[in-house]
Amino acid sequence: MTLHLVKLCVGADSAESLQASIDFRIEQARMAGLEEVTTHTTRMVPTRKDDLLEGGSLYWVIKGKIQVRQHLIDIRPFTDDAGIKRCDLVLEPRLILTRYQPRRPFQGWRYLKADDAPADMRLAAETKAMSDAMRQDLTELCLL
Repeated sequence: MTLHLVKLCVGADSAESLQASIDFRIEQARMAGLEEVTTHTTRMVPTRKDDLLEGGSLYWVIKGKIQVRQHLIDIRPFTDDAGIKRCDLVLEPRLILTRYQPRRPFQGWRYLKADDAPADMRLAAETKAMSDAMRQDLTELCLL
């Protein structure tokens, strides 16, 4: 059974700024000769790893709404230099736009059942060029 994670996106105010941050980190790793991998470090290790790696994604909440997702590639538990157990969520670097789904603030991450996950937004070529704000306005007006 496929399962997903949902997490608040801190530091990015749009899907475009999150993608820019991901691209920047990948370029920095490339220039430093490091592994070009996108990870997000969390304190808690998901106990349902097998379900998550069976096609699961990390859904990002940006400005109070799920807006995008990234495919989960791997989950790598580790212990940091201070002896604290942590977990790297290895993610595909490409963001997939989703239909907006409101979410209240929460700490950490939450499991998200496949049936409860928002659908991917299938955009025509002309809507892909729209800003995130315009796409949000049109979605709220039920025009997308």
